[in-house]
Amino acid sequence: MFEDLKEYAKENSVPIIKDEGLVFLLDSIKKYNVKSCLEVGTAIGYSAIRMASLGVGVTTLERSIDSYNLALKNIKKYDLENKIEAVLIDALEYTPTKTFDLIFIDAAKAQNKKFFLRFTPFLNPHGIVIVDNLNFHGLTDEDPMNIKSKNLRSLVRKINEFKEWLKDEENYKTSFVDNGDGMSISIKL
Repeated sequence: MFEDLKEYAKENSVPIIKDEGLVFLLDSIKKYNVKSCLEVGTAIGYSAIRMASLGVGVTTLERSIDSYNLALKNIKKYDLENKIEAVLIDALEYTPTKTFDLIFIDAAKAQNKKFFLRFTPFLNPHGIVIVDNLNFHGLTDEDPMNIKSKNLRSLVRKINEFKEWLKDEENYKTSFVDNGDGMSISIKL
């Protein structure tokens, strides 16, 4: 089950959560008794579908019309329309109308801090925030001077700055794990 989505993502170079990251995400959902999730970054709907298959109600945000339409098709295929609300919007323009147990950020990496600040006011007490791709293919450990592309160097710098900021965020207890492509979990105090 769900192998068709993974295969599609691989064949079409669609970035989806890595297997080890997914295990961490799903285990965290169980551990923290998550019932509702705001996901920033839908892609083809893979992680939303996996979370909803555990009974989690998911609101997922996507700005690409093509990805959004494909996600809707996949959500329908798995008969999860009653569990997943897909919203076609730039996440920074979205204002939730409810609160969530989990905020899962897996979108434009340079915007992690903006997403975190925008959506954590809608996090339930003792809720969690999980951010994916914080190792960014191992590049966050690289000497920036070894990264030839100026844009990539800038992105890696922003990810590292976000990680440092997150460590010092006093309203959250944050841990970092190397699962998948590196993830953080921040528990609201």
